[in-house]
Amino acid sequence: MAARSPASGADRAPLVLMGHGGGTHKKHQAMVGRAHLLVTRCGFHAAVLDAPGHGERPRTARDEQDIAALRGAQAAGEPESPVVVPYNARLAEVAVPEYRAVLDALQELPEIGADGPVGYVGMGLGMAIGVPLVAAEPRITAAVFGMTWPDALFEAAKQITVPVEFDVQWDDERIPREDALALFDTFASQEKTLHANAGAHVAWPLFEADSATRFFARHLGADHG
Repeated sequence: MAARSPASGADRAPLVLMGHGGGTHKKHQAMVGRAHLLVTRCGFHAAVLDAPGHGERPRTARDEQDIAALRGAQAAGEPESPVVVPYNARLAEVAVPEYRAVLDALQELPEIGADGPVGYVGMGLGMAIGVPLVAAEPRITAAVFGMTWPDALFEAAKQITVPVEFDVQWDDERIPREDALALFDTFASQEKTLHANAGAHVAWPLFEADSATRFFARHLGADHG
């Protein structure tokens, strides 16, 4: 686990759990950047885990097979979703209880506390883990998602009622726009916001990280940004 906290060690500051993208890890610049925003602008705590088979965690033979199948599909110009969707779902089955156990441990710390606000943000694989996590975990009260295939996430999305900010690349060549919009429609949240930006999958704008920070400031604590 990688974690960041305010230098002052402020008592009972909110916590945001983060999920990294596929093929990256807990110390990837995207995770470091998000944590920096949450800590310095909001005074929040932030924590992220390596997903199974990522970062410092060894890959299984099954992981290697799935990754090879993905690379083969990409090289052949074939759809990625038949490989990525079950792969991500398999990783999520392991990662969701891990995140819940980490949340148990973190809430024992006096600077977080058992009744402190908790949020979750995850893009790509981080969303594939985050949607079932937020559906299962009542302690998480706000979430930011985006940028993954929604095929295996609809049932979990129906159970999510907390405020959601959802990012979509309007011209995403990998994830069909209509599928992403259908998932957004499925969230049961009374407050949900769709952020649709022009551009391809890799053109996700960095200013959305600032928006996510403001979203958590509104829903988890005072807005310092």
